[in-house]
Amino acid sequence: MEMVKEFAARRDKVIELVKEIPGIDCPEPEGAFYVFPDMSTYFGKKDGDTIIRNASDLSLYLLNKGHVSSVMGDAFGEPKCIRFSFANSMKNIEEGWRRIKEALAKLK
Repeated sequence: MEMVKEFAARRDKVIELVKEIPGIDCPEPEGAFYVFPDMSTYFGKKDGDTIIRNASDLSLYLLNKGHVSSVMGDAFGEPKCIRFSFANSMKNIEEGWRRIKEALAKLK
């Protein structure tokens, strides 16, 4: 029962952190250990020579710029979304979302 509470706290924290990032629509997961936000607001934006055309580009960008691993939504039939796990420590979750927010802020 303790892990159920811990994962609920992690989910709540991730939802709180996601809401701090403009343009992301993220439904609250009910029983999963990941969030699956619509990230399409960042499609068409760029950072230098890097152009974000789709979720695959954005997932790779977040890996290269923010050093955060994710899975593009195409793998799950949702091409506008990216899947981010919160099966990690609260400290790592907070650091990961700090990096995501920082990387996304560079896209213009």
